[in-house]
Amino acid sequence: MSTILILAILFFFLLGFRIVQQYQRGVVFRFGKIVSTRNPGLTWIIPFIDTLRNVDLRTITLPVPAQKIITKDNVSVDISAVSYYKIVDPVKSIVAIQSVREAIDQIAQTSLRNVVGKFQLDEILSERDVINAEITKILDAFTEQWGVVVSAVEIKDIELPEDMQRAIAKQAEAEREKRAKIIAAEGEYLSAQKLADTADIMAAHPIALQLRNLQTLAEIGIEKNSTIIFPAQLMNTVGDIQNFIKKEVLGQ
Repeated sequence: MSTILILAILFFFLLGFRIVQQYQRGVVFRFGKIVSTRNPGLTWIIPFIDTLRNVDLRTITLPVPAQKIITKDNVSVDISAVSYYKIVDPVKSIVAIQSVREAIDQIAQTSLRNVVGKFQLDEILSERDVINAEITKILDAFTEQWGVVVSAVEIKDIELPEDMQRAIAKQAEAEREKRAKIIAAEGEYLSAQKLADTADIMAAHPIALQLRNLQTLAEIGIEKNSTIIFPAQLMNTVGDIQNFIKKEVLGQ
């Protein structure tokens, strides 16, 4: 009889052992009331009287399904996001809310629609960081009372209607053409400015123009063609010689 009693006590004692993982915290309920929390490792509770619930304290990734949103400038877009949250108070996460994951999922969807609806399409595409920060702030205000911290919310994908995609592509193409024309015009302006500076230098130093003419003749001679070019200064010199000869003949 004593042996059976000892075995029963031993069996009852063994039933109370529980394991709490390193990334968890244990919350002990006794007759429906929280009496303590347990750290990671092997722990013991009173069998059939105590209940241990393990709470995961790791950062959890929660995808936010695509939401059909009307932007401030009346453009329909589908936007999906992802949120990251972490439980910091195991007791509050059990007592204050029935399901942390479901609650954050619903609030994230609602906040995403409300916040994005305040922005125009161009702002949504260019100011994602501002939108992410605003949604994170709203979620964190809700979840603080549940012992949960929302570390970040990131917009993952933005799907635009096909006609809007074509319009944006045309806008981007026009923008590239505008920049190309501006760059070409700036190049023409710089080139004209350099040519004007060169002309001023040659006007101040006529020998520079003669040297340039000789360089041009040398470059033409390399090609081994029969083209003959007479610089304008040379033609003027020939005309001056002819006039001089005529004057000498008439003078005789």
